[in-house]
Amino acid sequence: MPDSIDDLIRRMYEAPPDGFVAARTAAVTQAREAGEKDAAKRLAALRKPTVAAWVVNLLALRRPDLIDELVELATALRSAQRGLKGGELRDLTAQRRRIVTALVSAARQLAVAEDPQMNGAKLPLSEVEATLTAALAEPEIAEQVRTGRLIRAATYAGFGEVPRPRLRLITADDDVAEGVTEEAEPAPAQPSARETATAERRLHERAERRRELKRELSAAQAAESRAEAQLARAEAAERDAGHLVQDLDAELAELERRRTEAVADVSRRKLARRTAERETAAARRHVGDVQAALEDVESDETE
Repeated sequence: MPDSIDDLIRRMYEAPPDGFVAARTAAVTQAREAGEKDAAKRLAALRKPTVAAWVVNLLALRRPDLIDELVELATALRSAQRGLKGGELRDLTAQRRRIVTALVSAARQLAVAEDPQMNGAKLPLSEVEATLTAALAEPEIAEQVRTGRLIRAATYAGFGEVPRPRLRLITADDDVAEGVTEEAEPAPAQPSARETATAERRLHERAERRRELKRELSAAQAAESRAEAQLARAEAAERDAGHLVQDLDAELAELERRRTEAVADVSRRKLARRTAERETAAARRHVGDVQAALEDVESDETE
């Protein structure tokens, strides 16, 4: 093939998806005619992207620097989430929203420039945003986005800010507990030793409870992330199967159209053959008649 197969595949995933099946069919045919069986097999395995996936592919292929920035932010977010750094996580989450919004805007501009008919109403920007958000949460999805060969949008619902704890550990220099909504009762003017011990025990129990809840929260968030990832994979597998059926339906429709044309061509050629047979038979009869007449004339001349 005149172009490298990677360049050809890149152009196919950059082009609007409504022409993907026809472009793939033409590329496979060209590869087979050139005797490049491996290339033809690789091209035939390509699947048509959804409009949302195409928009993300454009962004990844035309502006890889923006995707790199997204991946760097994802690393920082995961680090902050693992360390339960609430303030840092909130700042990074706000930064995430700004970057995702900017990336969606850049992707929309690229899509409209590539296909002016793709106005705002026709572009599934919410799916584009969901895919970019999923790339922030899942390194595997981020790597798929980087390839520029997505075939469907991705979703992820388990990423967010760490809730602010209701209480914090009180030290000797603290007077009140952060996050308590009710005012603390004033301490007795002269607390007894028993009351002091009880207060210290409660503070210790409260600090221990906070540590337990923190560990439980971390474990719950990890379990949530695993469950969400499993759900995303299951949904992706289901969508993949659906897209494969759609591609096969399109190919079957094309084959059926070509079969109908071939059957019609066979009928036309059969009719032409029968006409030629009749004309041949008539010509043979005419030759016989002429030969017989010629023989009669020659016979008369000899007598």
